[in-house]
Amino acid sequence: MIANIACAALMGIDAFKVELEVDLSRSGMPAFTMVGLAEGAVRESKERVFAALKNCGFKVPPARITVNLAPADVRKEGSGYDLPLAVGILAAMGVIPPENVDGWFMAGELSLSGDLKAVPGVLPLSLAARRDGGRGIIVPRANGREGAVAGDLTVIGADSLSNVVRMLLGEEEIEPASVDIDTLWNERTTHLCDFGEVKGQEHAKRAVEIAAAGGHNLLFIGPPGSGKTMLAKRIPTVLPPLSFDEALEVTKIYSVAGLLPADQALMVTRPFRTPHHTISDVGLVGGGRYPQPGETSLAHRGVLFLDEMPEFKKAVLEVLRQPLEDGEVSISRSLMTLRYPADVMLVAAMNPCPCGYLSDATHPCTCSPLAVQRYRGRISGPLLDRIDLHVDVPAVPYEDLRQARSEIDSASMRGRILAARKVQAERYAGRHFSLNAELDGSALEEFCALGRDEHDFLRRAVEKLGLSARAYTRVLRISRTIADLAGAAAIGPDHLAEAINYRSMDREG
Repeated sequence: MIANIACAALMGIDAFKVELEVDLSRSGMPAFTMVGLAEGAVRESKERVFAALKNCGFKVPPARITVNLAPADVRKEGSGYDLPLAVGILAAMGVIPPENVDGWFMAGELSLSGDLKAVPGVLPLSLAARRDGGRGIIVPRANGREGAVAGDLTVIGADSLSNVVRMLLGEEEIEPASVDIDTLWNERTTHLCDFGEVKGQEHAKRAVEIAAAGGHNLLFIGPPGSGKTMLAKRIPTVLPPLSFDEALEVTKIYSVAGLLPADQALMVTRPFRTPHHTISDVGLVGGGRYPQPGETSLAHRGVLFLDEMPEFKKAVLEVLRQPLEDGEVSISRSLMTLRYPADVMLVAAMNPCPCGYLSDATHPCTCSPLAVQRYRGRISGPLLDRIDLHVDVPAVPYEDLRQARSEIDSASMRGRILAARKVQAERYAGRHFSLNAELDGSALEEFCALGRDEHDFLRRAVEKLGLSARAYTRVLRISRTIADLAGAAAIGPDHLAEAINYRSMDREG
């Protein structure tokens, strides 16, 4: 007898339907064969499933069991096939009528006792089940609320294989998992820090405001203790809240990576990721033998902060060039190409020299010009061009440290940023982009048009500073954002001057 069970496999952060077919034949020598490009964890499911069936009171007769995972030309991995395989064997044995499993998608790992354990990627699997018209999806109880975020789909969170079998036989009712999106939205984490706590550094705060308003990348350059990390950690407090579609994207990434907190069905705040400088290129952008999202994708729709940027391996930094340009990570393998979203706001920090005190008036610098050149050379020109704003963060004077809480706090900055983003959303309505940082080609010419005086001013600056074509584009984008913050319809010389002022690495080159 042949039984068909619907399940799903992950491809990047999305899922596609997989038909798990079980053929149980009592003729011939007993054997178990699994075909359909099953990876190690899937092949090992045989031992877990047979032990779980035995410990749940089901006796599998000696038989030749053949399992096919279709489509057979796409690799399947993970332990989520345990539950559909166990139910498939029971259906092939005649314990469960085939019509009772028809339309149900299933995913879950089985313990040897038959208990169901959580698996990653349940949200994409639920979305695939809804897209393919599934009757519902059966998952471990720990994944129930996550699956329910998909909406318009019956999601059953079960504790064990026995619960699932009794439910399919109509002997037990399991209340479908549910989640109140409005409640989740109201549970947004209140930020515990604020820009009002940062003493001085008005120039750096202004740069943060411009970067957040237009979605630009940002580099802080200053001596140790000047507040670079403090500024970076407060950037999420001024970013606009996630929309539901954005939250769904972020949640899918964390679900696939197995990093979604057990008590959090939906990621409702923008991510802030701070990888250590010893990270590998695979850890930063994703990949591996069994590809997983990297830190860049985990920061999707949020902030990727690289502290002490020159300390990262140069080869690791270079792999950021394509994601920063395209907003996604492309991982190519012999049998497939995966794409992970990576639309991040890159924020980096570095010292001006190896000792850190090149620009500090109170501490003498002990670095030779060659050492400074080598230190800064760890960040390549092409990568530096992709960072829109280069901001000097000097040491804070004692008089500023004595001041009370700064008037430039997160609330006031966020208000101006939201107003600027609203202007951009209206201007770019109907287009494939919504932020000034995404302007390119004909759109850049259309929305960053300059008058004669502005052209003359920018030409002199480009010639004097030796700006590259990409840096020129960055200046125009930043100028457009500065104009939006000022409520100006057109870019003026003062906007261009301020934008050029935020290219300090170019000025020093």
